[in-house]
Amino acid sequence: MLSPLPGQPTMFHMNKLLAPLALGACLLIGACSTTQETVSTTGSEAMVGSILPTGSKINNAQSLIMGSGENWVGRMVLEVKQDSAGVYNFFLDNYPAQGWTLVSAVRGKTSLLVFTKADRSATVEISDATLSGSSAVLTVSPKSTLPTGPAPQRAR
Repeated sequence: MLSPLPGQPTMFHMNKLLAPLALGACLLIGACSTTQETVSTTGSEAMVGSILPTGSKINNAQSLIMGSGENWVGRMVLEVKQDSAGVYNFFLDNYPAQGWTLVSAVRGKTSLLVFTKADRSATVEISDATLSGSSAVLTVSPKSTLPTGPAPQRAR
């Protein structure tokens, strides 16, 4: 093995210096790559023109919201601290009070509520979260403009 020249650091000294630098670089890179995927709904209620369950957070990574106020459309994924039964009751009680008409309701492991209001429809899908609380997916879109009668028959 070659011996280091006088005054030159040994491999031991190099590793001793590089280890803290490498650790610091890893921590810095890890901190930079962390993003906030959920946002508290405080203030978001004004954005979507509806009240949301207390303590819920919008999962931005899974949501797509276009527009604001009474005219927003899209999909909002909420992480809610309440159990699914509490969230179901929240929407069932509060949305009709805001002018939404209940069209359909299914309660189960995954519950579904469908509302209409003027020229819009809203679907709320509620399920238990894996650790605690529940998840609610609120999808709002314009009502379909397709004809509601039977499909026209083709001439033969």
